[in-house]
Amino acid sequence: MNLILFGPPAAGKGTQAKRLVEQRGFVQLSTGDMLRAARASGSELGQRVAKIMDEGGLVSDEIVIDLIAEQLTLQAGAPGFIFDGFPRTMGQAEALDALLESRGAEVDLVIRMIVDDTRLLERVTKRFEEQGRADDNPATFSRRLERYYEDTAPLVPLYAERGVLVEIDGMGTIDTVSGEIDAALKQSA
Repeated sequence: MNLILFGPPAAGKGTQAKRLVEQRGFVQLSTGDMLRAARASGSELGQRVAKIMDEGGLVSDEIVIDLIAEQLTLQAGAPGFIFDGFPRTMGQAEALDALLESRGAEVDLVIRMIVDDTRLLERVTKRFEEQGRADDNPATFSRRLERYYEDTAPLVPLYAERGVLVEIDGMGTIDTVSGEIDAALKQSA
């Protein structure tokens, strides 16, 4: 099972991904986590990542795909993979398709969490005030939200045309959202 969780920042994707990891044994492929781990590893790829990050650059799609390919190989026996933070652009979606196709696989399911932007901003502002997370700064969050709609939201029609897109109400309780995701997984199986 190759699953993509779509939704803007703070929609609850990470919470749901953790649940799927714990309950179903899926492997969460978070690009941010993979970049930090590669950097810390000291491997050749990690050194390339460190150099780019130290110079303030953006890591190329090619490197991110290499990291994903490495994890798909290392975790080959996993019952499923959750793509978290990837793909973000049409180019990344095409690269992911090519990678999966080279392994005789494809994106099986895309779950789009539909949320209310105003309520998300309220949630993030509260979390920022309580926890002080830098990425939850309301101004930073607003920019991240804009970026999501510019870059990532255009992928929705691509997956809808393929018949793998399921939209759920991401504003429900954690348990309600979990139930909708479980139903989508069951229907996709």
